[in-house]
Amino acid sequence: MSYPFHGVASLPHLGVIRAQGEDAARFLHGQLTQDFALLGAGEARLAAFCNAKGRMLASFVAFKRADDEILLVCSRDVLPATLKRLSMFVLRAKAKLSDASADFELRGIAGEAGGGAPWSLTREGEAVRIQLYPADGQSRALWVAPAGTPAPAGPALDPATWLWGEVRSGIARITALVVEAFVPQMLNYESVGGVNFKKGCYPGQEVVARSQFRGTLKRRAFIAHADAELAAGQEVFQAADAEQPAGLVALAAPAPGGGWDAIVSLQLSAAEAGDLHAQRADGPALTLLPLPYLLLADV
Repeated sequence: MSYPFHGVASLPHLGVIRAQGEDAARFLHGQLTQDFALLGAGEARLAAFCNAKGRMLASFVAFKRADDEILLVCSRDVLPATLKRLSMFVLRAKAKLSDASADFELRGIAGEAGGGAPWSLTREGEAVRIQLYPADGQSRALWVAPAGTPAPAGPALDPATWLWGEVRSGIARITALVVEAFVPQMLNYESVGGVNFKKGCYPGQEVVARSQFRGTLKRRAFIAHADAELAAGQEVFQAADAEQPAGLVALAAPAPGGGWDAIVSLQLSAAEAGDLHAQRADGPALTLLPLPYLLLADV
């Protein structure tokens, strides 16, 4: 199925955390899975905030708005808890964290020609445009601008259709329904620019590194389709084992052509065996679809 739309969507499901101060980059560098010490003006970062066990509490698209200001775009439903927890670690760092959601306009731009490499950033006056991973070969970008800035020109795109494109891009965003459910590699974050293994320590770093380098990772993210409704947090079963779930739905959206698409994190053995079902062993059947990017291990 091809990506059948283009346009500009409002993104009410997203919010913004502002990190401001001369230590903002250094502070985030020590808390998140990506390198913020070397964050340049023309790039963004996909990053995760993990607990001590390496489980993801939130995920962000982040960029430097000024030398002393970094914005973190995340799911609005995890923002309050994430802001509270991150703030606990500021201590003596010269950085202040705040909920800046009301200060910015967020839009999703789908289907425009051109673009650039994922996580590249262009500035349009006070606005920034961050290139995201494509979906079904069509470009996607996140547009962030001060509140009151006119939205980019283009036909209106239903936010629900944008969410479907987010699923089809294969990059799961952490929502309240799946907090602490995954280490980053269970969602392929190491393969899409979400983890830097050369940077220093951060909460959960030892677990994340061990999963990568000791071959202990047994789950990966896949894109799946079902005729019935899917939702984040639903368990996935392999038909031969009705007792033990083989995976979890990370993100889901209705597909314009009918049915539902989802990003599911699955045991590799179950994905290979097939015959997968949502909610129970005889529940709605899942069909796995090709990932739109290569996994790091396959490059």
